[in-house]
Amino acid sequence: MGARATSPPPWRRHCLCRALHFLVLLLWGTSEANKEQAMLPPRGWNSYDSFSWIVDENAYLQNAQIMTEKLLPHGYQYAVIDFLWYRKYVDGAYTDSYGFDNIDEWGRPFPDLQRFPSSRVDRGFSQIASKVHGMGLKFGIHLMKGISVQAVNADTPILDIKTGKPYLEDGRQWTARDIGLSHRTCAWMTHGFMSVNTNIGAGRAFLRSLYRQYADWGVDFVKVDCIFGTDYSPEEIITISELLQEIDRPIILSISPGTAVTPALAENISDHVNMYRITGDDWDNWKDVSSHFGVSSSFATAKKIGATGLRGRSWPDLDMLPFGWLTDPSVNQGPHRKCNLTLDEQKAQMALWSMTKSPLMYGGDLRNLDDSTLNIITNSGLLKINHYSRNNMEFHYVHSERTSNGEHSGHFRSPYPVRVTKNDGIFVSLTACSDDAAKGWYMFPQDGKPDHICRNYEILNDKNVSFCLGKTKRFLASDVLTMDTKEHQSKFHISVTNTDDTCLDASAGRRQTASEIRLPMFSACRWHAKQMWELNANGNLVSSYSRLCATVESRDEGGTSGGRAWIATGSEGEIYLAFFNLDSMSRKMTVQISDLGKVLGRNLLEKNPCSYTEVWSGKNFGPVKEEISAVVHSHGSMVFEIIC
Repeated sequence: MGARATSPPPWRRHCLCRALHFLVLLLWGTSEANKEQAMLPPRGWNSYDSFSWIVDENAYLQNAQIMTEKLLPHGYQYAVIDFLWYRKYVDGAYTDSYGFDNIDEWGRPFPDLQRFPSSRVDRGFSQIASKVHGMGLKFGIHLMKGISVQAVNADTPILDIKTGKPYLEDGRQWTARDIGLSHRTCAWMTHGFMSVNTNIGAGRAFLRSLYRQYADWGVDFVKVDCIFGTDYSPEEIITISELLQEIDRPIILSISPGTAVTPALAENISDHVNMYRITGDDWDNWKDVSSHFGVSSSFATAKKIGATGLRGRSWPDLDMLPFGWLTDPSVNQGPHRKCNLTLDEQKAQMALWSMTKSPLMYGGDLRNLDDSTLNIITNSGLLKINHYSRNNMEFHYVHSERTSNGEHSGHFRSPYPVRVTKNDGIFVSLTACSDDAAKGWYMFPQDGKPDHICRNYEILNDKNVSFCLGKTKRFLASDVLTMDTKEHQSKFHISVTNTDDTCLDASAGRRQTASEIRLPMFSACRWHAKQMWELNANGNLVSSYSRLCATVESRDEGGTSGGRAWIATGSEGEIYLAFFNLDSMSRKMTVQISDLGKVLGRNLLEKNPCSYTEVWSGKNFGPVKEEISAVVHSHGSMVFEIIC
């Protein structure tokens, strides 16, 4: 009689199932880790524009559920909790308050348990992340750079994730005070966070424990703030990027500044991230929207759109879409008002964000999403351009005139670097020190008077015209953060007025909107890295805070008025042409087809007839002739799809 087949005992079946489950997870994790990420500009929803910092678990999950139903089918997948989720929502707490944050025994923030009650399970976001993943979405959080001032003052130990014990090196235990750079507190949240010294093992160990914890929570997207722009922290950006690559699951890295950014500043950073903000905060006013035209053009010219990034590609980020039901910046209040932009202005913003392939992060409260707003942010033509267009650039060969008086606007070539101060129409700006425009500063000594730091910026009547700043004596105060005495020797303050009480700041003391150019600025002197400068042998005037270098330029007001145009090509040969009217009156805008063909390198109309359709209205204008011309409303846009 043959042997009878028997099933394995329950304990063996259990072990076999566990082994197979582990193998599946291992293979899945490996494939996920190797998967290219952000190959298209990410889309999602962020809580900041509607809740400032006071969003709670219930409101967040309600928005996530609506996002699943209404926005996920259109590619919006990242649901992001913005800043200060670890801050207690009590009297006295605000953006730069001190002592209200939840930090664990290792100096790491954990969610406010009153606002996020499910976090009581593990003092983390794993419960919320699981629910979000169950909705088909990806979970994101906002972070500040470095380590909290609270943790440094408490001198918390640093977790070594390899041992689960305090970090030891060189025979001693390292703590938060060893790694926190107290002279590099966040310029607009000085009581909140400071940079970490990533040149030492303890600094990297802290950041490793931080980001490994976020991965364990199920985080898919991190937005790191106060780390770019004039708060530039390249070592920390690169370290975070390297640490994320150690993790066996993909996490999108988005970085954010408090101010504007130049292409030169992004040159060595874009490879290490997936999204990087290139302006201050965009809010619902036309001045903020219109300020994006120049800066987005400069990044397109620098070929930064869709360049190599962390495990995939990187995208210049024009900030969120502040439409629908909103709050106000940095307030302790949830959504309470309608968007201040007109429908034409919202369409123009959506069109620019799409033509520049910016990530699309909606900011309004989805529980009050109206049909007109939904139609704007889910317009299929614009979303196709945002994801699949190529060769995106500003098109300078556009003629426009006011329909009322025939005033011509011309075309504009206006980059928007970070401007520090003005002197007879001249600004000091900050850029990467590798930028040629940052060189040429020199010391100009004066007998009996304070020295000057000068730079030639133009030649007038065969003579160099110089821009000078006063070099002031070192100023110390007992109530401010100080640096090591050895570092004082080469540092100095600078001012326009040659006084000892007003010094030049290298970074803004508060979050800036996209249209603001007044900051960084002069403020009361203190010996903080924001106000320290040095002149090196290469002729660079270097900020001790960000290690960015100063340059000089004339103010250009021409970039935020008149008519602008952008072009792109589609994956199937179509051409996109967008008209934007930045003026307060209607304009007739015209592009010659021959100019369009020259820029794109095509002989349009020569072999095949072309027709064109306007994307917003869906109107078919029929055959293309010698030009495309249209009247565009004030602060409005028209986007044409040309098929030949």
